[in-house]
Formats: sequence, structure tokens, C-alpha cells
Amino acid sequence: MPEESPLSFPCAFPVKIMGEADAELERSILEIVVRHAPDYDASTLETRASSGGKYLSLTCTINALSRSQLDGLYRELSSHPRVKVVL
Repeated sequence: MPEESPLSFPCAFPVKIMGEADAELERSILEIVVRHAPDYDASTLETRASSGGKYLSLTCTINALSRSQLDGLYRELSSHPRVKVVL
């Protein structure tokens, strides 16, 4: 039975991650994203620091192949200790 989803796969899907800014956050996030989307091009990563510099927003637009792929990615990102929000 096909997966139930309002999305049509494959599709470009932006994932926004917000977390505490530190030297390891970007590297850790990229490792997680590539584990779930091996074809992700890290050069397309968009980053933006908060006005106070305490937080960092990262946007990774992946080539999403399935709902289960996105669910796994969101679960792993959300469980990272430095990540506050995944949208």
C-alpha cells in the first residue's frame, strides 16, 4: 500500500533546524542529513545566526524520496542535544 502523504515524492524538501550555536552543530547536522539523504549537497546549506549569536538556524533542502525518509530524518535531528526546533 502506498504511503499516505500530501507530498508527491520525490520532491525538494527544505528542513530548517535551529539550535545552540557552537563549533560542532553544523558538522553534526550535516552528518545526520547525509545519513538520511546521501545525495545532499552540503554546499547548499544555508545558515543564519540569531541577533545575539546564541542560536544558529540551518536550512537543508534535500531530495526527499519518501515519508519514511523524512520521518527518520526528523526523529534523529530532534533527538540531537543541541537542536531546539526542527521544522
